[in-house]
Amino acid sequence: MPVAFVCRTRSSMSPQELFDLSRNIDAHVGSMTHSREKAIAGVTTGLISEGETVTWQAWHLGVRFRMTSRITRMEAPSSFSDEQVKGPFKYLRHTHEFRPDGNGTLMVDTVEFAAPFGPLGRLVEKLILARYLQNLIEKRNGFLVAETRPGMDSRQ
Repeated sequence: MPVAFVCRTRSSMSPQELFDLSRNIDAHVGSMTHSREKAIAGVTTGLISEGETVTWQAWHLGVRFRMTSRITRMEAPSSFSDEQVKGPFKYLRHTHEFRPDGNGTLMVDTVEFAAPFGPLGRLVEKLILARYLQNLIEKRNGFLVAETRPGMDSRQ
């Protein structure tokens, strides 16, 4: 059974602007400089769309990881989902929703994941991975909704 968590982030951007920024590879790389994350295969710059993949390389918890994700569902500008097709998790799905909220948008990220390695993996999920991944998403979202992002253009 996967572990799941939800992050909610408010932004003054429109749903369309935040939808595009959230699927912008360059913005993602900018939000993950602390983990040296970069896109190394598939869509490596600009906007990613339904059916397309991106392979990420990054350092997390002192270990270098590679993970390939595919956009499995997209309903512009209200939501999209990406799922790991190759990488460190037994299962990983990230659903991004963009809901009009007053003069802006409520961005809702739902992340479901399962670690490999049976009972040991379940222990690591609960003790380390859930909090680590939630902090990662919150940091990414803080970057995306910041008032200024030098060099970032959501329409790339």
